[in-house]
Formats: sequence, C-alpha cells, structure tokens
Amino acid sequence: MEESKKKKDSTKESGKKSVKGSAKSQQPGKKKEPKEEIVEEKVPVRLHEIYNKEIIPELSKVFNYKNALQVPRLKKISVNVGVGAATQDPKLLDMVSKDLENIVGQKPVITKAKKSVSNFKLREGMKIGCKVTLRKARMYEFLDKLVNIAIPRIRDFRGVSDKSFDGKGNYTLGIKEHVIFPEINIDNVTKIFGMDVTFVTTANTDNEALELLRAFGMPFVKKQAQ
Repeated sequence: MEESKKKKDSTKESGKKSVKGSAKSQQPGKKKEPKEEIVEEKVPVRLHEIYNKEIIPELSKVFNYKNALQVPRLKKISVNVGVGAATQDPKLLDMVSKDLENIVGQKPVITKAKKSVSNFKLREGMKIGCKVTLRKARMYEFLDKLVNIAIPRIRDFRGVSDKSFDGKGNYTLGIKEHVIFPEINIDNVTKIFGMDVTFVTTANTDNEALELLRAFGMPFVKKQAQ
C-alpha cells in the first residue's frame, strides 16, 4: 500500500511539473535573437613573416644549418625599469608603470626590493620598479617599433654597441630616455626615465645572436677597417 501511494504522489508531482512547463512554453514572449559572432581578423606580424621568408634562408647559408629548426630565433623580450625615487614618492611608480604599459601594450609587473639598504633608505618589500615580458606577436611588434621608429629618434645616434652580449646568445640594450617612443607625449611627461631591454634568443653563441638581431634591423656599430 505504501509503495502504491508513493507512486501516485510521484505521478502527481511529475504531472504538475509538466503542466508548469507547458504553461511556460504557451506563454507568448520575445524570441531570443541569435548572438552575432564577432570574428577578429588577425593582422600578420611583419617581422615574423620576414623571419620565416628571409632570415631563416639567410642565416642557413651563413652558418651552414642543415635544418631550419637549427636557425636561432627570438624567444622573448624583457623590459625592466628601475625607479629608485619611488622610495620617496610612491606616485612616481604609477606614472612610470602607465607609460611603460602604453609603450609595450601590456600591463607591467611591479618589482619589490629583496634586501634592505639603509644608505638608500630602502627596506625589503618596497616597490622600486616594474618589468614586462613580451612574447610572440607583441614581441615582434615591439621590436619593429624599436628598430624602425624609436632608435632613429635618439639624439646623436651612432649605432648600438655590440659588446652587450652575455656569452649565451642574449643581448641587453640600455635606453636612456623613454620619450623616444611615439606613444609618449613629451608635453605630458613629468619625469624622463630609462629602461633595459633584453633580447633572449635560442642562439648558442653570441655571433649567431648578433647576426640574428642584425637581420631584424638592429643598427649595430659598424667597425672601421684598420
């Protein structure tokens, strides 16, 4: 008897649910319009295409690579800015971070002091700089802008030094004034700061990394023949 009552109760509940569902379906309402799918067109990165079409064959001939995968490539670009004055004026770091974000198109990470130095009024954990790491498309776009737009705007420019390699195929370039980048309006700048740009490559030697960056258009100093 109890089982039959439970079955009846369950059939009543299911019937109520079906009636409610049918009532909702019968109610006149607005039809849901299909969402428009926005398809973004990917713009090909200029330097990446140049690397595949021109730089790989060129370096293969110079160093006699048997396979295209042996050709060194650019892994990432790291941009570091130290703001020592931020210990006295914390708002200065926010300004530097915003300018760096406008330059590279990516939000930087705030760096903190690892040790306390009493002579510089520096305590462990204080915010003293910012950094950002660029990869893939943004890396090539930043390099293209740096080589073809920013560096030519440096005053009395005579070429980039070729002595800043670390022995493992990585190169660091020091920039004294960030206002050389077109995103910065010099009229709105309250403080000019510099930055260190490190190019990390897969090259095994400095010579291979030098030829790779030179192929990308890095204007190294031309050595005069003695």
